[in-house]
Amino acid sequence: MTPAPQRLFVGGAWTEPDGGFHDVVDPATEERVGLAPEASPAQARAACAAAREAFGPWSRIPPEERAAVLGRAADLIRAQAAAHAALASAESGATLATARGMQVAVAAARFRRYARVEHHEWAIEPQISEAGPMGRAGVIGALAARRPVGVVTCVTSYNNPWANPAGKVAPALAMGNTVVVKPAPQDPLSVYRMAAALEAAGAPPGVVNVVSGQDVAIGEAVVASPDVDMVSFTGSTAVGQRIAEVCGRSMRRQLMELGGKGAAIVHDDADLASAVAGIGTTFSFYSGQICTAPTRVLAQRPVYQRLVDQLAAYASRLKIGDPRARDTVVGPVISAAHRDRVEAYVELGRKEGAVVVTGGERPPSERGFWVAPTLLADCANDMRVAREEIFGPVVVVVPFDDDEEGVALANDSDYGLIDYVWSGDVARAFRTARGLRAGGVGVNTVARNMEAPFGGFKRSGVGRDVGSYALHAYGEVQSIVWPG
Repeated sequence: MTPAPQRLFVGGAWTEPDGGFHDVVDPATEERVGLAPEASPAQARAACAAAREAFGPWSRIPPEERAAVLGRAADLIRAQAAAHAALASAESGATLATARGMQVAVAAARFRRYARVEHHEWAIEPQISEAGPMGRAGVIGALAARRPVGVVTCVTSYNNPWANPAGKVAPALAMGNTVVVKPAPQDPLSVYRMAAALEAAGAPPGVVNVVSGQDVAIGEAVVASPDVDMVSFTGSTAVGQRIAEVCGRSMRRQLMELGGKGAAIVHDDADLASAVAGIGTTFSFYSGQICTAPTRVLAQRPVYQRLVDQLAAYASRLKIGDPRARDTVVGPVISAAHRDRVEAYVELGRKEGAVVVTGGERPPSERGFWVAPTLLADCANDMRVAREEIFGPVVVVVPFDDDEEGVALANDSDYGLIDYVWSGDVARAFRTARGLRAGGVGVNTVARNMEAPFGGFKRSGVGRDVGSYALHAYGEVQSIVWPG
């Protein structure tokens, strides 16, 4: 049976797309999951105009009322969590366990988090100002306040169609902004489900808008619209650079979460079982399609061979298959084109002199886009497989001698999103961490604290979000001063 086509969500109305529909395909079966709408550039601009019209009223209502909408949305998402997870798994290829726990559950938690009313204003201690050209000396009081930026375009990634957009939409709305969401064309249906939850929760027309499409002109329209004040983007560094150029021409605010090539420094005193389990998440978590993955392992020579052997054994034990099966650990990658890209990198590694210890061959399957967990050893840090983001279940291992060299190799990268350090000596681990040019560092863990700031150095992005930092990201600071 042909699934019902999805409509655009513009100005509070579910709207027929000008460009028809495209198939959303299950990466595991290559079967149709649904029909996603193809907006026209005119409809994308109309979504931005609707958000602009809604901004004034939404930004002026009490924060408690905005928070109530977010809280109700969280409850509605939780109430339909099983159905949402099934859709997310089908359209993204994530295992059902991941879709439940790391996509839908995290999205609901983020809406609940930003339903807390924060204090956005704070008094500044009165100061005695010096006499100057603007007036007499005296006591001057001041208040600093966070104000909403305005209309925010949220361009989201395909690897997490629930948590990623929720991490943008929830804090933006909490601050009093309105949003236009442009989801990835591979799996946009979950984002429309999120919009429906916000509509049912009482978000006024135009506060949330969703437009999708495969044509790059749609993305260009929602980024370049004069109604947009800020762009929040998650995706590749190359696309982020193009968006930044557009934003720069009009001094538009931007938040960029871009690529990563996370270094995982494993010192000679590390707990190797812990290091293997952490690094091994690259093979399984979203099948390596995640910018925070520890894909570039820097192993100190005394433990290098043992670490390679244990990583290879770990990868070879992982169950690849149907994402809906309880025992599946590794699902497919998002598309045939992306599978081919990952395989091309593995072949490039061979040509560069890397040794394929495990993986490197396509798992046998008549349908679906599968890549076996692959370990490349004996790599050098100047190889392309060690420098470029592969975005698949591929780990490269580079040896190093002393601590100073390990830090230097980690920093010798265009990227700086999240790095990792394993050492049995906490003081040594923190010395290493402080030397890394990365927005985040995990010490003996790949887990994240969801209140800690998230963002990258270098080509991994601009700005920080998560927790209270997201409220900062989607706000402007205004100072009000007066004579005491």
